[in-house]
Amino acid sequence: MKKKQIAILGSTGSIGTQALQVIAEHPDLYEVYALTANNSVEQLIIQARQFQPEAVVIANEAKYIQLKDALEDLPVKVYAGMEAICQIVESEPIDIVLTAMVGYAGLKPTMHAIQAKKLIALANKETLVVAGELISQMMQQSGSTVIPVDSEHSAIFQCIVGEGANAIEKLILTASGGPFRTFTSEQLKSVTKVQALKHPNWEMGAKITIDSASMMNKGFEVIEAKWLFGVRPDQIDVVVHPQSIIHSMVQFEDSSIKAQLGLPDMRLPIQYAFSYPDRVRSSFDRLDFTQFSTLTFEQPDTTRFRNLALAYEAMHQAGNMPCILNAANEVVVAAFLRDEISFLKMSEVIEETMQKVSYIKSPSYEDYVATDKMARIIAGEVMSFK
Repeated sequence: MKKKQIAILGSTGSIGTQALQVIAEHPDLYEVYALTANNSVEQLIIQARQFQPEAVVIANEAKYIQLKDALEDLPVKVYAGMEAICQIVESEPIDIVLTAMVGYAGLKPTMHAIQAKKLIALANKETLVVAGELISQMMQQSGSTVIPVDSEHSAIFQCIVGEGANAIEKLILTASGGPFRTFTSEQLKSVTKVQALKHPNWEMGAKITIDSASMMNKGFEVIEAKWLFGVRPDQIDVVVHPQSIIHSMVQFEDSSIKAQLGLPDMRLPIQYAFSYPDRVRSSFDRLDFTQFSTLTFEQPDTTRFRNLALAYEAMHQAGNMPCILNAANEVVVAAFLRDEISFLKMSEVIEETMQKVSYIKSPSYEDYVATDKMARIIAGEVMSFK
């Protein structure tokens, strides 16, 4: 049986490192063809020496020499720059491209992978948030396939496998509620990045952990679900489920609901994306229902967590509005991590940026690029007055 050749975009991040754990556990099934990173050259060197891929790419060109010299004794091709990442995903031997880059940066390489008709294991939700309509059109034209890696979208995908043309009535995305689920509005005014980076259930990178604390991550997932599963905005609900055992649910038109359950472990959806349509044995911990005798559900509070409402608003407006939402969010999250803006002010900056950037109903790729650039400038200006 031929091993699947896998390219991991963002191999030094949380999803990328867990994907390498999955590959290491199944060396008979998977092989690393390419690894890419943005800045973490030391970790990329360690990964390259362990897995010895065909090629590695560091996006930060200033770190090319360091990477090249460190791998000089290995038969590994070394490249640098975003264009090199876009080119490497088109390599003929690659079977699966795992897009685990953080934020807007994942859009262009994913587009190249789609054009090359690769199977996309999608962990970069911003690709569909920013340019869902464009990506959907490209998928139809190329015949490329997307299998979601986000735990919520993987859960929905697993629930609809085998359902054929049975009509979906509603998608129900679960949310943990993050570390501040029970905080009052007054308490939220003074939360710190140290508090925000302590997610109660999941181990994730800094940016997505902050997005989870602010509920923006769930907002992005709502937008992503619209494009992944071809449903209307009013068919997507969010329910807060603090235990994070039910990863999401699908309600069909006969009123039946299917759910996918498991312990919070991103290796499961990663492995499922790699092995689909098969399931392969894993060493992951098993769910013991005696340890989770109570599963609870709550309505999300969009007054305290304004970002979820802003995401729904952007999804309803469509066009380039989700792109504006994402760009402004990336700016404020980076500022929050630098202690330059408060937790609640982030939503204020995002909302004001959405009001100020020019709206385009049917954007081209060039429009998305220009929108992203302008939204970042305006978000920075708005933030300076907060």
